[in-house]
Amino acid sequence: MPSLLAVFGHPDDESLLAGGVLAQHHAAGARTAVVTATWAPDSRRAPELADALAVLGAGAPRLLGYNDARNAEAAPGRPRLVDAPVDEAVGRLVAHIRDFRPDIVVTHDALGQLTGHPDHVRTHQITLLAVEAAGLAHLHPEAGPPWQPAALYTATHPESGVGMLGPLLEGVGKKVLAVPDSYVTTSVDVTPWADVKWAAILAHRGEVARERPLPGILARLPEDDRAQIISTEHFTRLSPGPTKGAPDRLTA
Repeated sequence: MPSLLAVFGHPDDESLLAGGVLAQHHAAGARTAVVTATWAPDSRRAPELADALAVLGAGAPRLLGYNDARNAEAAPGRPRLVDAPVDEAVGRLVAHIRDFRPDIVVTHDALGQLTGHPDHVRTHQITLLAVEAAGLAHLHPEAGPPWQPAALYTATHPESGVGMLGPLLEGVGKKVLAVPDSYVTTSVDVTPWADVKWAAILAHRGEVARERPLPGILARLPEDDRAQIISTEHFTRLSPGPTKGAPDRLTA
């Protein structure tokens, strides 16, 4: 089972969007870790993130420390992720990629994960840049020896797979963005690890107690409905780095 590094915008994204595959890989003996782009190490959500990662077997939190685009308490006095220089954010993430040396990196899709949160979109953008930069020694040399992950996957939702999530999110005033079914390359049935995934989601206690965040929405659902929502994870594979055997010129 390949090693897996998940890169997401906020604490709880890792459990909601890839908690099943993180638990699956850990159970198979693979190394797993999570980088979270926003919220500071001394913020109220950091201990909850640590608890969630302990449940998933994903090690200690790795926080880039940027402020949330919509919540100034995430990292007071620090720049918002969406305002930070892109190259700076990429360099911070490159350091984690080179330190952990994952086979696979997972992040948000280009739409920003159903609701289009700007932190999700920016995390997607910097992750794409960082995965490529991590393999090039001349880029961010201060971040350590180069390392090229073998695959990059974006967690996503196909139009046919939104199901009851659509009305639930719209009911609390959130928009719903999904990709065409053809865009999904991998769907994983994580039913065997759904209990672990749910325990990790519940570790984000502050979000579970609130009405609008997805953990709180899921916590108020009947168990069967919740299980249906969290038991499948969808991804799109994007291949980083040069493709061996590819044509050496563009053709019309």
